Amino acid sequence: MRILLVRHGQSTANAAGAVSSAAPGPDLTDLGREQAEALAGTLGDDRIDAVYASILVRAQQTASPLAARLGLDVVVRDGLHEIEAGDLEDRTDEEALRGYVLPLVAWAGGDLTASAPGAPDGHAFFERFDAAIADVVALHDDDATVVVVGHGAATRVWLGGRALNVDPEFTTSTEMENTGVIEVTGSPEAGWTVVSWQGAPVGVAAPNDPTGEALGEAADGD
Repeated sequence: MRILLVRHGQSTANAAGAVSSAAPGPDLTDLGREQAEALAGTLGDDRIDAVYASILVRAQQTASPLAARLGLDVVVRDGLHEIEAGDLEDRTDEEALRGYVLPLVAWAGGDLTASAPGAPDGHAFFERFDAAIADVVALHDDDATVVVVGHGAATRVWLGGRALNVDPEFTTSTEMENTGVIEVTGSPEAGWTVVSWQGAPVGVAAPNDPTGEALGEAADGD
């Protein structure tokens, strides 16, 4: 199955530099709405079987122009929302930003017990995101293509833990822009392969082949 994982357009929280994860969440900015319209133009000619979005408003607003162009409804799915900020919600100070990111770095290192104050840990995150993706997959044939409009941190952390050809170091250090698209193929049983990251192909390195070095390893020298 082919899934196009899309980050929402710019939100008012993005513009303010605020940590935002709670529902319903902020709206898109004017720029974010323009980005959503541009996304519809970019993906609108693709063969897409369904458009999904998280429970947060900014994801649904981003998905709407694309769904309208395709003649589809936006299907809202619980479990696809952003990684919870807990007690750090809506804060813009540097301490809060560090407090939000540090547990995600710990998850990348294998410690899923870490969490922001008042927020669920990594075990809870992967459980609910895995379940949401599995529910989407179960509704479609193996050759289907679906769009999932979600969130930057959640998408990158999930791929770091579940993709076969990129590692957590790569996914946590590689940006995902507003309305950026990451193409993956696979299944919950077989695992997921990242085909492209915001338009850039992602390959699988052969053993002992320095010219095909895995992106996660190459990131060490950046």
